[in-house]
Amino acid sequence: MTDLPTEASVMTQHAAAQHGFSLVELTVVLIIVALLSSGMILGLSAQHEATMTQEARRQLDATQEALLGFAIANGRLPCPAKADLANTDAAAGREDCTLQHGVIPWVILGTQETDPWGQRLTYFASSKFTALVAAGAQASFTMSTGIPPDNAGLSDIRNLANTTVAIDIAAVVVSHGARSNGAYLPDGSKIAGAANSELQNSNATQTFIADTPSATFDDQLVWISPNLLKSRLVAVGKLP
Repeated sequence: MTDLPTEASVMTQHAAAQHGFSLVELTVVLIIVALLSSGMILGLSAQHEATMTQEARRQLDATQEALLGFAIANGRLPCPAKADLANTDAAAGREDCTLQHGVIPWVILGTQETDPWGQRLTYFASSKFTALVAAGAQASFTMSTGIPPDNAGLSDIRNLANTTVAIDIAAVVVSHGARSNGAYLPDGSKIAGAANSELQNSNATQTFIADTPSATFDDQLVWISPNLLKSRLVAVGKLP
């Protein structure tokens, strides 16, 4: 007659069946989970950054239109706002016509103070196109303004290879991207660390750099040429 299993042998078999992962197996599982999680995080981070970059581009385009709208209404481009004022200062975000370099005067344009990364948009505007309109005139400049030989004081746009992209530009707007180097913050402080091409976009010179974003350069720019500006004013009868 076949012996029936004893209670002890049944418990032993049950314990064997319930045996869990070994330490090695558990380590392998944890490594796989960590790799999958890190891949998902990197993917989400890249997607988030791409979304921020697209939003910055939309903001720059909207800012360009706001500048042109101001020029149509006032016969000139707005002057820059002083960059190093905290937004609690009454003069922050307002024109300072002693400047050619500063930040977008967001108060008078009715635009956002900062880009998606929380920093102000750098703004250059040639005094040839921001001068006050003389009595009886509809614009502060003429069809010949900004054209040689009257093109001194305008800006140039170059790429990372130092090839000219555009010359004799009336106004330039810069978003300094996620790297943020050279940008001004709402408290009026400037983020340090700008170098090379990013320094060129934040050092108050007449040359700016525009190119495809990379690991070492993520500034985005829009600009207004004298021809574009004049064509808008011609369309509303303020020029010639």
